Order: sequence, then C-alpha cells, then structure tokens
Amino acid sequence: MRLYTKGQVVYSKCGRDKRRPFIIFGLDDEFLYLVDGELRKLEKPKKKKKKHVQIVNKIDYNIKKKLDENLYLLDADIRKALEPFKI
Repeated sequence: MRLYTKGQVVYSKCGRDKRRPFIIFGLDDEFLYLVDGELRKLEKPKKKKKKHVQIVNKIDYNIKKKLDENLYLLDADIRKALEPFKI
C-alpha cells in the first residue's frame, strides 16, 4: 500500500495534465486533491484518484508545515517548490 501525505510531490499519469508535477493539498480514502500553482490553484485543487498519480519520494516540508498548521500559503510558494520537477 502506498502512503500519501500533504506536501508530497506527485506526477499525473493520466489525462490532459499527464507528466505534470503536483503537490498533494489534501487527501481522503479514494482521492487526492492536487495543486500546481498555475492551472490548479489553491482555491480549486484537482481531484484525482490515487491510482492516477506517480509518487515522487520528495516532500516539501515548508509546504507540509503550512498545510498542517493552516498557515498562509500562496500559489507562488507551490510554483517555487515544483520548479525542480518540471519536465
């Protein structure tokens, strides 16, 4: 079983956003809520099934801390964190 956590970087495997990096903004039993700061902003995260993403063994701990503690987070923070993962 795969473990998912807020702030973790994932790649989309399916859809028009294929091979695009995202950060996990939220999660439930079946779905992940993903943001990238560009197409999918914090106000409207992408709802995607867990089987449709590829996990990257990278967690942005600054983003994770802000999400866990409900601190102010900007789309620019998300874009900056995903910059090294752009293909």
